[in-house]
Amino acid sequence: MPLPFLTADRVFEAPGETAGDVALPFDDHDQWRRPYRPGPWRVGAAALLLLLASFVLLAAMTIAFTGALPGAGICMGIAVVVIACALRLLRVGAWVSRHGLRRVSFFVTTTVAWDRASTVRTVQQPVRWLGLPRAVQGQALVLVRPGGEPLQLLTDHNADFLSRVEAFDRAADTVEAWSDEYRPV
Repeated sequence: MPLPFLTADRVFEAPGETAGDVALPFDDHDQWRRPYRPGPWRVGAAALLLLLASFVLLAAMTIAFTGALPGAGICMGIAVVVIACALRLLRVGAWVSRHGLRRVSFFVTTTVAWDRASTVRTVQQPVRWLGLPRAVQGQALVLVRPGGEPLQLLTDHNADFLSRVEAFDRAADTVEAWSDEYRPV
């Protein structure tokens, strides 16, 4: 059943092309953007957190109707923290712009200007599985700084690319292309 509306990435889709292959007309290289879509594990975890937040908000409403306002306030605060965690979880990843490369993790954001990056390359190394302490052999996209300090940007076993090798390869190629375009020689 066709829907009467079109999203921004579907409007320009031609036969034989996928939505990820076409540059959108509002593509501004000065703004920070993620060169890939969030993976199903990351989106699923955020959806579960938002579902949990809705139950906590329902509990806060129920507690407020019984007259215990301090308890309702505590529940409301917990719900706000859970919603903030879900939104931050969706922001995690590698972001690029004309100004540099930004690695957003859950607690820390690291920004490296293109002129401070020696190389961006894909390497075979032990990587963490879904960000947990367990390490497995996999691929990682690494940014190497002039001092030799590597910064791991993406892995093929994180929440965006687990069991999606082609998506990891496309994302790594895209970030490497941004690096080749904007990093001074």
